[in-house]
Amino acid sequence: MSTLQDVAQILSQLTRAEKAQVLQWIVRDLADAFPGIDSTPDVLGGEARIVRTRIPVWVLVQARRLGATEADLLRSYPTLRAEDLTNAWAYARVHQDEIDQQILENETA
Repeated sequence: MSTLQDVAQILSQLTRAEKAQVLQWIVRDLADAFPGIDSTPDVLGGEARIVRTRIPVWVLVQARRLGATEADLLRSYPTLRAEDLTNAWAYARVHQDEIDQQILENETA
């Protein structure tokens, strides 16, 4: 039996209140998870980037601040999808200080 099957079996035996508690644990565990955004120490120095690409989130945020529209970004980066931008904006909202610091470091480099 797989781990997911084990979990499904256990969940079927829990009360609604117990399931709610499990859900709260899961949400807390995933609070810093952003689908479509990856950060790997050996890729771009660990900067948050769009999965499947080497496009850092800070580059997209800075382009947007400088007036680029989402359509402009999608044209400029053909590997991007609209959902990638949505994920990038969500990540940037939560990690604003990190993004601002990366923009500053790359402007002065």
